[in-house]
Parts: sequence; structure tokens; C-alpha cells
Amino acid sequence: MNKLPYLLLLLCIQSCKPTKADPISTIAYCKKIDRTITPMDSTFSLEQYIKPNQTGIYVLEEGFEALTSRAAMCNLAQKTIDIQYFIFSEDNIGIISCDYILRAACNGIKVRVIVDDLLQNTNPDYILALDQHENIEIKIYNPNLTIGSNLVKKVYNGITDFRGMNQRMHHKTFIVDGNTAITGGRNMADEYYDFDHEYNFRDRDVLLLGGAAHAVQSEFDRFWSSALSVSISDLVGFEDEAYSPLKLYSWINEYTADSTNFWPSVRGRIPMVMKDILDSDFFHYSDDVKFYSDAPGKNDGTKGLGGGGISTDALVQLVKNASDNIYIQSPYLVTTALSQNLFKEAIDRGVEIHILTNSLSSTDNLEAFSGYQRDRDVLIESGVQIYEYRPDAEIRKEIMKNDLQRKMDYKPIFGLHAKSMVVDNKTAVIGTFNLDPRSAHLNTECVTVIQSPSISAQMLATMKLELQPQNAWKVTREFNPDYLADKMKRIEVVTRRIVPKSVL
Repeated sequence: MNKLPYLLLLLCIQSCKPTKADPISTIAYCKKIDRTITPMDSTFSLEQYIKPNQTGIYVLEEGFEALTSRAAMCNLAQKTIDIQYFIFSEDNIGIISCDYILRAACNGIKVRVIVDDLLQNTNPDYILALDQHENIEIKIYNPNLTIGSNLVKKVYNGITDFRGMNQRMHHKTFIVDGNTAITGGRNMADEYYDFDHEYNFRDRDVLLLGGAAHAVQSEFDRFWSSALSVSISDLVGFEDEAYSPLKLYSWINEYTADSTNFWPSVRGRIPMVMKDILDSDFFHYSDDVKFYSDAPGKNDGTKGLGGGGISTDALVQLVKNASDNIYIQSPYLVTTALSQNLFKEAIDRGVEIHILTNSLSSTDNLEAFSGYQRDRDVLIESGVQIYEYRPDAEIRKEIMKNDLQRKMDYKPIFGLHAKSMVVDNKTAVIGTFNLDPRSAHLNTECVTVIQSPSISAQMLATMKLELQPQNAWKVTREFNPDYLADKMKRIEVVTRRIVPKSVL
């Protein structure tokens, strides 16, 4: 399927405002497809594992498991599916995900989707066609850059409201029936689930059952009701008849039915993955799990690019209260005087701080790396122990478990994308928050804080393993691995220094 170039999308001033497709047409399509592509055990339900006043917790370390669990949740949904992502790509994973969403909608499940406008690389006609299903509604968050914006409007917004243009929704949540949620670092695209042929992210999500999952649902509802979330049908009209609803639905169905696109080994894992997860020794309950979420339009009206937020305050408090050690994974580490002083104060109290971030060889974001590079020595001098991820980290052989990567002999580059923390061996944090000014002040972020020695021990074991020489380089004043990166990448990162750290 061809994608329209971004420039054409920006230059196109949309005028037609379609209404929902005729429900009879949609129902006719639904009757044609096999809606039980991966039959589930009819005696199994997620509700069986919900306990009063507790949250069930399972950390999704592997991309393969993170993908199949989402698909299984679509099949197990009884009433609703609510989806919120910063990126939802029109690639293999995105198309297969849309197929599962369509199948759920055809089974009468009400589906709501919010995606941010900034990095949309999906044809708006594609999104609009999905929205035409009577059980699917799609909204775009803060649509001032790509979808529904022409070049004049984009330039005007950039001049008159720079902060507003940069206020992005960085949330990632996937919720079924209001009581089961997945949240964490993964967006919906190949590289987050180990399906990209060249570059994959080492990421982390958490599955929440009952308890804190209700808070995730409440926050989704708040974003859905926000004036910043605008229906796709209010923004654009169809430009390409190839994306008419029934044609698109049939194409998605045919694409997913092709075993070269949707591997049988992946499809076959879906029916039993949730039962295996919930019956495993790594599934735990806690009566103290909190979900912190920034508000839509975070820091509206604030002058400059500061302001902080709910997620920022929660993480600052955890560092201030630490008494023994802090282990952090952050793909982008752009510190300010505030965060540097926060770490220094903790170290002066006797707290050990270990931070794993990307190396120049593994990063996908040269702007962010340039910000980190400027203050790397400051962090080391303060006593922070810094490690940088290797692009050929050995741990990818354990974490990347789908057949595609095994067939490719683990050749794709592996870059860190997990945003996690363990404090004092008892508090685990999984979220969307990068240690940079953008997450602190501009993007809406969400973090799950789990009080559980068991979950903390599981995460810490993996995090410590990733600090070993086969997975990461220990950085000192005398050594950093920048010289191991491609020469052009070394040159390009220097040019990024013109970007102020405050917007990174």
C-alpha cells in the first residue's frame, strides 16, 4: 500500500467532512470474515484473576510476548478496547493490530483510539477509513502538525505557539474492559516488537490486572474528553478511494491471512499466552500500585518551556526518598542543573546510582544524544555510574524470541527504549518518561510505580545483567565508546549541538 508523502499531506487543505459509514455496509463486511482467527479457550477469562483491592502485575520484557498478549486481550475483550499511543505505524505490526481491532469491532466491542499527531506516518485516509466502522472511534491529539494541517497553518502555529506545537501525548496504554491494561515504553510499530529488519528497541511494558488498571482507564477517559483530542473525521476527508472502508478492511484481512506477513508461530502463540502469563511464577499481586499520569495540555499557559508535571514530581520524590540504590534505564539522558543536583544529593546521602542509556552506536536520536554528550562528564564527576548500551548486546538473543530474528541470526541493531527504574530493591517503575526536559515539561507522560520486592527483584536481575560488558560499556572520564560509532554518525551528532537542551 502506497503512502502519500508528508509534504503533500501538509499542502493539502481538506474540506470534506464525512459521516460514519452505513452500519449495514459494515455489518455485511463483518459477516464475510472469520472473526475467530485465533480461537481462545472459552472457559478462560481475565476476570478470574482479579482480586479485590489488589493489582495483578506482569512485566513484559520480550517483544514477542508484548505483541501476542495485546492480540490475546483483543480476543478476550467483552465490551471495550481503549488504545492510546504516541506512534501507530502503517507497517506489519500496525496492519496486524488493525486486523485484531476490526475483528473485535465486528464482534460488537467498542473501540476507541487516540494517537498523537507529531510522528504520524500513516495515511490519514487509512485512519479515517477505520474510523468509519460503527464500533470504532479515532481521535488525533493536538493536531497542529501533520493531520488536518496545511503548510500555512503549520508555519503560523510554529511562530505563534511554539510550546503548543511541542506539547505531545507520549502516553502508551492498551486497555480492555476497564480492568486489564498494558502500559510502558512500546508504541505500535515493528521495531518495538523485534520485527524490524535493521533496528529494534529493547523495551519494557507492564501488564496490570484489576486495581491500578482502573486508574489507567480513568486517565484514558480524561484524554478522550479533552478538547485537544479531535475526531479524525473532523480533520480530514477522503482523498484516495483506495482507502474506502470496505476496500481497506478487506485488504487488511487479506494481508493478515498471508502467512508470510503474519507468521504461524506468532499466530499460534496467541490463544494460550495470557493463561501462561497469569499462571506463571512471574505474575504477582500488590496492594500498592500507583499510576501517575500528566494531564492533557500539560502546562498550558506556562511561559517558557518549563513547568514540570505529575509524572515528573512522582519520579523526583522517589529519588529524594531513596536510601540505598537506584537503577535506571533511559534511552535518552538529557540532564539539567535540577536533575544533576538531584542525583548529586542522593549520592551524597550514600545512595548508589546506576544509569544505562544508549551509546552513540545504538541510539536512534542524535539530538538527544548530543544533549547527553554535553553533560556526560558532569554526571560521572558527581558519582553517577554510567553505562551505554551496545548495539550488539548479547542479551538480545534471550529477549528477541520471535522466529524472524532467529532466522536473521540476530543481525538487527539493538537500541535501548525501556524507561524503567528500581529504587532500594523494593520499588519498581515502568513508564514512558525519558530523563530529559521534554518528558519533564512538554510531553504528557505516565509511569506505574509498583511497591513489590518480587517485581523489583525480577526487573533488577535483568537490569544488572544488561550492565555486564557483553551488553553495555561502562563509561568513565577516561573512556567512552563514541569512537566506535560510524564516522558519519560522529560528525552528525556534533551538528546537533545547535539544538537547545531545553527542547530535547
